[in-house]
Amino acid sequence: MFNLFSLFKKDKIWDFKGGIHPPEMKLQSSRTPMRIAQLPDEVIIPIHQHLGVPGQLCVNVGEYVLKGQPLTKGIGRTLPVHASISGTVTAIEPFPSTHPSGLPEIAVRIQSDGKDEWREQFPLVDYQSQSKEVLLTRIHEAGIAGLGGAGFPTATKLKGGGDLVKTLIINAAECEPYITADDRLMQEHADEVIAGCQVLIHLLSPDEVLIGIEDNKPEAIESLKHALNAVPDEKRIFIRVIPTKYPSGGAKQLTKILTGKEVPSGGRSSDIGVLMQNVGTVVAIKRAIIDDEPLIERVVTVTGNGAKTPGNFWVRLGTPIYSLLKQAGFVAGSEQMVIMGGPLMGFTLPDLNAPVVKITNCLLIPSAEEMDTDNLEEACIRCGHCVDACPSGLLPQQLYWFSKGKEHEKAQQHNLFDCIECGACAFVCPSNIPLVQYYRQEKAEIREIDAEAKRAAEAKARFEAKKIRMEREKLEREARHQRAAVKLDSEDHSEVQSALSRVKAKQSIGKIISVKAGEEPDNAAAIAARKKRKEEVRAKQAAKLAQQKALEASNENIANENEDADPRKAAVAAALARVKAKKAQQAQAETTTDNAPTQNAEAEDVDPRKAAVAAALARVKAKKAQQAQAEITTDDVPTQNAEAEDVDPRKAAVAAAIARVKAKKEAQQAQAETTTDDAPTQNVEAEDVDPRKAAVAAALARVKAKKAQQAQAETTTDDAPTQNAEAEDVDPRKAAVAAAIARVKAKKAQQAQAETTNDDAPTQNVEAEDVDPRKAAVAAAIARVKAKKEAQQAQAETTTDDAPTQNVEAEDVDPRKAAVAAAIARVKAKKEAEQRRAKEEVTLD
Repeated sequence: MFNLFSLFKKDKIWDFKGGIHPPEMKLQSSRTPMRIAQLPDEVIIPIHQHLGVPGQLCVNVGEYVLKGQPLTKGIGRTLPVHASISGTVTAIEPFPSTHPSGLPEIAVRIQSDGKDEWREQFPLVDYQSQSKEVLLTRIHEAGIAGLGGAGFPTATKLKGGGDLVKTLIINAAECEPYITADDRLMQEHADEVIAGCQVLIHLLSPDEVLIGIEDNKPEAIESLKHALNAVPDEKRIFIRVIPTKYPSGGAKQLTKILTGKEVPSGGRSSDIGVLMQNVGTVVAIKRAIIDDEPLIERVVTVTGNGAKTPGNFWVRLGTPIYSLLKQAGFVAGSEQMVIMGGPLMGFTLPDLNAPVVKITNCLLIPSAEEMDTDNLEEACIRCGHCVDACPSGLLPQQLYWFSKGKEHEKAQQHNLFDCIECGACAFVCPSNIPLVQYYRQEKAEIREIDAEAKRAAEAKARFEAKKIRMEREKLEREARHQRAAVKLDSEDHSEVQSALSRVKAKQSIGKIISVKAGEEPDNAAAIAARKKRKEEVRAKQAAKLAQQKALEASNENIANENEDADPRKAAVAAALARVKAKKAQQAQAETTTDNAPTQNAEAEDVDPRKAAVAAALARVKAKKAQQAQAEITTDDVPTQNAEAEDVDPRKAAVAAAIARVKAKKEAQQAQAETTTDDAPTQNVEAEDVDPRKAAVAAALARVKAKKAQQAQAETTTDDAPTQNAEAEDVDPRKAAVAAAIARVKAKKAQQAQAETTNDDAPTQNVEAEDVDPRKAAVAAAIARVKAKKEAQQAQAETTTDDAPTQNVEAEDVDPRKAAVAAAIARVKAKKEAEQRRAKEEVTLD
């Protein structure tokens, strides 16, 4: 009774919730025997054809490769790819991928040599004698991935199963419409399917192997049973025929149908002791282990109303898809689409030049009637048909809203990743909503977010590890320092002494610091010397800093004084200085007059020549005193010249004229006083003077005065280079007028001096009755010449001291104008002499 119950349990099948029954459309290609596709002239082999990272290239451009030779190296989950033909590598470059995006991927282009020559092969018929590790390595090196569409590395999947696998399921359901690749493979290569199952039994040691196949493949079922009967010793392989229902080929759904167990949410089938492999993968494992053939070709279904001769082809990996379609009678149209995969789970190829890869199981060329693309997406009407059709027990309607609203957490909470993307919900949706596309997009975004969070966590972990490592290294350094500070024991004493002796031998000069074992060296002297040097350096720096500060303060004071200096104030100060000097001279003159009242009485006996010499010396002294006073005034006002450029030329000329008048008055007063005190007998000399000589002397005096003015102008030009720029703008006519005014004022001063002389010396008038008019004229001419010289000297000095900007260019003065001015001056002098003579006559009367 127990054996009957066990047999009934093995034959029992279960059902899963949901599912649909779309049109199968399999007879177009399942009735035609498989064909071998033509050998392409060139293959494009992408280096990334599985889940995971691509391998590392091991070939170069221009290299000759053989059929089955690896092009990349793979470690772990990274699988290698192999050359599907023999030929020469012509390029390694990006090429459009077999992906909905069509983004380029690195691919190896191989130009066929037509020989299709295999690399050296090592068949392994007696695989039972090999260990599991050797067989798994061979599967990995063959580059086998899941051929059902997932592309997961097979060797990694088998390693993950291990001893936990109790049931091995061979997926032969092939439930999606149009696809018949596994059906034809089982019909024509059923013996290889059984041989592959035996290899897996040797690797996994399962309790049973269940081949699940839908009842719409009777030819394949018969072929498998016939192949299984050929190995009567194998009692662990069972063929299970299941009802046709989509998506019974799903891993979780087929597991539920054959075992009645459900894979937990987020888990794997190995968690419940079940491992599943596709029929095509089983055949590839058999060829890799027994025949030593890597995965370089697979069966591809080319079907649809767009293909004139649909069927299944053995196609080399890397064959351009357009080249394969032409072998099925495909003629490209303006709006013709080509779908890779089935109508429910496949995607439209963006580029027909893309190559055939490991997961390419079907190329569907539908007509307009087969694939209605005019249905537009409409709003969800909340009908609930998608919930009834979902084979995973999900809520497609809610997942749709969460995916559309970017609510990632809620989508995950509603088990979005349990969706197998079968397309059943979209098939039954009356609003034509492409639900699967929304789910795929949401999954991709969540994976990207998780990957970013993972990278951040890894970066944080690296940072924490670095901190821990640095802290550990710090503690280790401190420990080393502590160990180094420990007192040396007796054993190290000899080593220290030997080291010290070597140092003493090498050092020829200088004091050696002796160090005894267990004692610290005495560095007091070195520390004191170092401190002394530091103090000296600090003192020098402080002194230098103080000097710099003093210099800066002095410069600031000078700058402030220069900024605060007003040219007008300076001029006023100079004028006050001159007034004080004039008062001092007047006081000195009065004192001299009071202290020598008897000089006039003795003047009659004085030699006229000596008196003239004395008068000349007095004038020279007076001139020197004026020059010294002018230099003092110039030194006290150093900033006037710097600001002279901004002074108005007219104002400067007026100020200069006023200064000259004042200077002339001072000079006349000084001359009068000197003449009165020191030379009372000059009038006596006038009687003996020759008029011609007097004229010659006057001419010589004028020439000398002119030369003195020129020399003074040159000196002023050298000392004040900034004054020449303004001197060019002075009008020579104005200068001549100013000179004439000065001469008139000088004459008036002479008249006043003559009157003062007449008042102070009454005894001279007695002798005037006997004076010859000619002699008087000569005397007057001599006086005029002297007065003119003194006026010119005073004017030159005043111009140099008080008005440096009034240096009129003497060389440019017209000599004719000067002669006219001199003649006018002589006429005026004659008139004055006549008037004075008339006054003298009136006084005598």
